[in-house]
Amino acid sequence: MTPAVFLVILCLGVVSSASAFDHSLDVDWEEWKLKYDKSYSLEEEVLKRAVWEENVKRIRLHNMENSLGLNTYSMEINNFADLTDEEFNELISGFTLPINDTVKSPWKRALYSNSPKSWHWRDTLPKSVNWLKEGYVSRVKNQKKCNSCWAFPVTGAIEAQMFKKTGKRTPLSVQNLVDCSKPQGNRGCHGGTTYNAFQYVLLNGGLEAESTYPYEAKEGLCRYNPMKSAANITRFVALPVDEDVLMDAVATKGPIATGINVVSSSLRFYNTGVYYEPRCKRIVNHAVLVIGYGFEGNETYTNNYWLVKNSWGKQWGLGGYMKIAKDRNNHCGIASFAQYPIV
Repeated sequence: MTPAVFLVILCLGVVSSASAFDHSLDVDWEEWKLKYDKSYSLEEEVLKRAVWEENVKRIRLHNMENSLGLNTYSMEINNFADLTDEEFNELISGFTLPINDTVKSPWKRALYSNSPKSWHWRDTLPKSVNWLKEGYVSRVKNQKKCNSCWAFPVTGAIEAQMFKKTGKRTPLSVQNLVDCSKPQGNRGCHGGTTYNAFQYVLLNGGLEAESTYPYEAKEGLCRYNPMKSAANITRFVALPVDEDVLMDAVATKGPIATGINVVSSSLRFYNTGVYYEPRCKRIVNHAVLVIGYGFEGNETYTNNYWLVKNSWGKQWGLGGYMKIAKDRNNHCGIASFAQYPIV
């Protein structure tokens, strides 16, 4: 087969695939590419358009069901819409659960001492909490193509405690953790745990500010400079798996680093409302920061939510935040891996 004939066949294959597209979506496709600055080769365009269309149909069906009251949250066609579920999982899942032997001792020694004794205990806590409004939470960041989600809630939790102590909010360096916490067991852009990251800050004796050690979304050599340390911790507390304990900690201590289970086909397109996903498991694979809690409408089990800060940029969800179901049997494992630092 001559190169010219092969090229003709290839082009015919591309045209044939393109003809299968839903052309009522042509304008939407072009506008979406422009909005999110997407560009592809001729072959990529065919493949990505097919994935995008499938996701658009999934999102529109979900939102139609949402308008009928059949679910509790809406979706949006965001910058992840050209990814398959598998591609998205490779892009964002960076939370590595410790093996069972690791859990036996360090976590047990750090149990929370003020565990509530009865439901009436809740009456002593605020009905809603939002540490963002109190100035404890820095701007939303984007982990990009680096599986470093484990580092963002650690810097966020330390920032909040430093703000409580000093009255000054200093964004801390995620890159410092990505580059330097490998001796504690983290793997840079290939995953890690919040526990290992807190261990690094504790043993290292400090953490730099984002301004002196900016995020690069890739691994590099450890360049920590103790002369530029902007924060330190004296210890950190790991909470037992209990939503009541998590509620107490969020209300009385501040933002809490934790993990959730990501169902890629739904969470990545979250837009508004209280996220409740029946397929969600309690095995966490993504790290987030709980910055508050509340309820929509009347306070009931089905309307209560945790307010969560994510690391997928401001274009995702509620400006980078989300509401996830609270008091619904540890939904998505929200209380399974929670910790906070003491400064």
